[in-house]
Amino acid sequence: MKKTLKIVGKVLLGLLILMVLLLVILAVYNQIMLRKNRSLYETPLGQLVEVDGHNMSVYTEGEGNHTIVFLSGYGTASPILDFKPLYSRLSDKYRIAVVEKFGYGFSDEIDGDRDMDTILRQDREALVKAGIEAPYVLCPHSFSGYEATLWAQKHPDEVEAIVGLDMCTPNCKDRSEINDEHDSMKTILPIYRFFQYTGVLRIFDEDQSGTLTDEERQIFTELYCKKSLNDTVIREGSNDLELALYDEFDTSPLPTVPMIMYMSSDDNGDLWESGMQAMVDASENGHLIKLDCGHYVHDFEYERISKDMKEFIEELDK
Repeated sequence: MKKTLKIVGKVLLGLLILMVLLLVILAVYNQIMLRKNRSLYETPLGQLVEVDGHNMSVYTEGEGNHTIVFLSGYGTASPILDFKPLYSRLSDKYRIAVVEKFGYGFSDEIDGDRDMDTILRQDREALVKAGIEAPYVLCPHSFSGYEATLWAQKHPDEVEAIVGLDMCTPNCKDRSEINDEHDSMKTILPIYRFFQYTGVLRIFDEDQSGTLTDEERQIFTELYCKKSLNDTVIREGSNDLELALYDEFDTSPLPTVPMIMYMSSDDNGDLWESGMQAMVDASENGHLIKLDCGHYVHDFEYERISKDMKEFIEELDK
């Protein structure tokens, strides 16, 4: 029995040493690739505009009588490439713009306030400085649904419509759920940062749509390994800020602009659905559409969504 235990112990020790060596090799390889491919994550795909003394990235494509502004979900490393499967199917008829908030994509990481009112002010200023004038059809994913709602409440003349991509809405979660999510993040973040430093993140393919070119996938990977969930992004998702935002929403009625709410089958909680339904009910022309796909609906159902959006935007002109 003792002999068997010794053998098992040696095997486990050998596996542990092998795992440590593998992680060391991955970490060294990760640093080499970040240096080698530095130009990929430092050369903007769009233009840079100065906001609050720092650079914000804004990408534009196409021309048309309507401007669609894409706003990314929390922690998306490259909003420009993440939204490409959808906006590339819309830019033949409309002007599209992707705003990369501070900490995202090619925008600077910064210190300072990351409450939603500040983010909204900065995004509006970035669009104006990039020569992209309102009104906009806002197309927010996930966490940016809060921003789109606030935008329509505070600046209704700038928002022509909202197309929500499995977006957060006022009261889509209860306060205990928000607290639980942030407690979980405290546990997950150190593990994530370890994977990021060691290069384990390189194993994952961020191109969920399978439509990006090899070069675009490489840019996405380098941004993912270099910038994802940096301190600027983490502060944006503060527990206190999200709870304060709910208090702010309670002081104003829901927007009435035309809207489509796309809901993923990944998010089937009662509050998540009722939050979208409340937005649709308040809208002068609202539609709730359930999709059998993951949370990044625009990476899975881009053909369906782009077709719907063209029909929806045509209705705005009638």
